[in-house]
Amino acid sequence: MKRIWLFSLVCSLLLPFVGCNQHSSTSSSEDHVGLSPAVSGDKWGYIDKTGKFVIEPQFDDAWDFSQGLAKVEVGDKYGYIDKTGKFVVEPQFDGIEDFSEGLAIVQVNGRYGFIDKVGNLVVKPRFDQAWNFSDGLAAVAIDGKYGFIDKTGKLVIKPQFDGVFDDLDYMLVGDSTKNTNVRHVSFFKEGLAAVAIGGKLGCIDKNGEVVIKPQFDWIEGFFQGLAAVAIGGKYGYIDKTGKIVIEPQFDWADDFSEGLAQVRIGKLGDDKCGIIDKTGKYVIQPQFDVILHFFEGLAIVKINGKSGYANKAGEIVIKPQFDWAEEFLEGLADVRIGDKWGYINKAGKVVIKPQFDRAEGFSEGLARVGNNDKYGFIDKTGKFVIEPQFDWAESFWGGLAFVRIGEKSGYIDKTGKEIYMWEVKDMKSEGGIL
Repeated sequence: MKRIWLFSLVCSLLLPFVGCNQHSSTSSSEDHVGLSPAVSGDKWGYIDKTGKFVIEPQFDDAWDFSQGLAKVEVGDKYGYIDKTGKFVVEPQFDGIEDFSEGLAIVQVNGRYGFIDKVGNLVVKPRFDQAWNFSDGLAAVAIDGKYGFIDKTGKLVIKPQFDGVFDDLDYMLVGDSTKNTNVRHVSFFKEGLAAVAIGGKLGCIDKNGEVVIKPQFDWIEGFFQGLAAVAIGGKYGYIDKTGKIVIEPQFDWADDFSEGLAQVRIGKLGDDKCGIIDKTGKYVIQPQFDVILHFFEGLAIVKINGKSGYANKAGEIVIKPQFDWAEEFLEGLADVRIGDKWGYINKAGKVVIKPQFDRAEGFSEGLARVGNNDKYGFIDKTGKFVIEPQFDWAESFWGGLAFVRIGEKSGYIDKTGKEIYMWEVKDMKSEGGIL
């Protein structure tokens, strides 16, 4: 969490207001336990909403709570504490990751294993590499080969593959891996994992058996029972038996979510986006330059450089008229007209006129906005409740917002009151912190 200052500085200098929110990117609101990492001198502890230390500064580094636990560093070892500050996993590991499916990767002397949430070493560190559990299995590497273990550490698919890839790499594998002796595998989703053999992709089950013959040029993971595949430059969908249920006919296809998937028709630069259902029927005809995912029932669509919104029936409910638009959050969306940002409601009415240099979606009733390189917060009427004064600010989360002003960093409440601040120079020069 101490790296939040550097993260914020980089965002403010390089990518101002494009969603750089350390809290939202690592934790959900359900994770928040009312405690935030803070530094005193060169040690980190945790404060409550009043700025009082409830876990005294004693750590060399500290991260946000997630799933009731927070990762901390003592010396050069890592462990986990609960919200009382008690160690549930003693600092003993050279490296430690967040929990996934109840287990966390740990590193000891260059080897990787897994612990549970009470610190039991359920899988001894013996692997050269390890990845988080996905669908009950974790990919591991031994002597340059990759296989899968279950949560007891048993090798259920022996190391035999030459690489592990995520979805974004599948096309690369299909295009570049022509050697029939080279085999790659993806992570498991819905019981299956993609496997690349000789430049073609198929699927294996959790026993390592090939259940869908490698025959595709590209494949996505399975979502809602279907996977996007490509054959001869066209995209369609298969079911878990490998049967083509939606014929390859699109020039690009996304995975299904809530029963819908985005597809593209036409050559790159002249293509149009639409939405299909699981039968392949168009719910929204290909007509938009861009369609983004649905938020609060509406999706951003773009035509001829202008942004608007459509519903799941394919109806344009807010005509494309904005130079940029973001998703609806808490009933309002930030939009840009010219070089100024404002807010609209779901009827498309401008409720906060464009007047800001930068703007972000509402969180806990307030939105972060910027003018003249200073940041403040407005309410849903557009009134400043905290005047622009900060060099950097993050959205409210758990009643507090992280801010930076000059050489000071820390937290404010929703009135703008400083709850706890510290000088950046108090932080030890480590991990890129200035």
